[in-house]
Amino acid sequence: MLSGIRNLVNSENGLLDRSIFVDKDVYQQELEQVFGRCWLFVGHESQVKNNNDFTANYMGEDPVLLTRDSKGKLHAFLNMCRHRGNRICRADFGNAPSFMCTYHGWTFATDGKLVGVPGYKEAYFEELDRTQWGLVEARVETYKGLVFATWDASAPKLIDYLGDYAWYMDVLLDRRAGGTEVAGGVHRWVMNMNWKFGADNFAGDGYHVSITHGSTRFMGDPSRAARSAPLPNSDPNRVHVTFSYGHGWNSGFAAKKNDPTLAEIAPDLNSQNAVAREYFQDTYHEAEQRLGPVRAKMTSSTLPGQVFPTFTWFNAARVWHPRGPEKTELWSYSIVDKDAPEAVKKHKRIQLVESFGPAGNLEEDDGNNFVQCTTASKSLIARKYPINQNMGNGHEGKSELAPGLISPHIGEANQRALYARWAEIMSASIWDQIKIEPRTWVKG
Repeated sequence: MLSGIRNLVNSENGLLDRSIFVDKDVYQQELEQVFGRCWLFVGHESQVKNNNDFTANYMGEDPVLLTRDSKGKLHAFLNMCRHRGNRICRADFGNAPSFMCTYHGWTFATDGKLVGVPGYKEAYFEELDRTQWGLVEARVETYKGLVFATWDASAPKLIDYLGDYAWYMDVLLDRRAGGTEVAGGVHRWVMNMNWKFGADNFAGDGYHVSITHGSTRFMGDPSRAARSAPLPNSDPNRVHVTFSYGHGWNSGFAAKKNDPTLAEIAPDLNSQNAVAREYFQDTYHEAEQRLGPVRAKMTSSTLPGQVFPTFTWFNAARVWHPRGPEKTELWSYSIVDKDAPEAVKKHKRIQLVESFGPAGNLEEDDGNNFVQCTTASKSLIARKYPINQNMGNGHEGKSELAPGLISPHIGEANQRALYARWAEIMSASIWDQIKIEPRTWVKG
């Protein structure tokens, strides 16, 4: 383990050593300390709704299979034959009662058991203990349709890992009694960037919007134009919500320090798309009954969120899969209300593709920034100067309407918290050394 990780992150003053984005030893430690033991998103229950369904994913750089076995139980397995290490499944998704390795034919059921070994009698003389050679399995837990997994048996329960942040996740996941589903497939593309730049942007970087996405003011969409106002602090309907465990949320209600007040800003309720507008207006009262008046007016369309380390959403669920210190594979899912009309689901998919798809107008803006920031981190001279994320430091406060530390302005509290959590996990030997705050929020 590298020593001195905490010296690279000065969370008190919001300063970062640029080496954390390009150093190969730091990256290898990340794979072990962060991706080897944090809860990572591996899919949605709707992707494996039938017995023996499966879908492929990654946990860090490790390929995994999310399966629902023949009895309906969810599993996450390393996509690796226990014999030589060949992948047991090359398909992205499907339904099958078992997986046969194409090298020597070892066969595994969807519950991970080794059920077939060619030559078991003739070559192994029935001495191979098949019960000891099943698939390598991760812990799996779910939250309202989302499936997370961890390799660390000592990790806290998922609900404790999410903490009060789950209150905000319900804006996307719990508006309707029928829950959510993934609409369509999964977009995947690779960028020459460090995964942390994407994570910290979607944890709640409102500062970049008016500059990076300034062109949206000229695209004929008034709602986009309003969200790209020339002055980033001019929108009173934005707050940043910070959690000490690295999660972040860019929320949608107006606030003054310690005294937030609700604002009518939910864009889906006033969408230019008539079908979507009618749907969200018709279901608003159900959302209000389930979520309460504050969250019912929030929507996933304009509220970026981040679950540490790599699960984010903004019009979609997104995962930043690391592929090295300077390369990231981004996976994007359209998650919609299961009971929504097909026309609404189609609208949300198109909205995603146009904004944050592989060629989305906002995605292209962000991607260029992430690549350039990563490139700068390799420069000999640039690495002598730290990254500055000190905006709004010390101006966070509590709210009676919502959990977390709330900053009633554009700021970088979420980024400071994210890297403080990263440094804590990178420096800790076991989970007992990592702070987990108890859930406190029970109000709607």
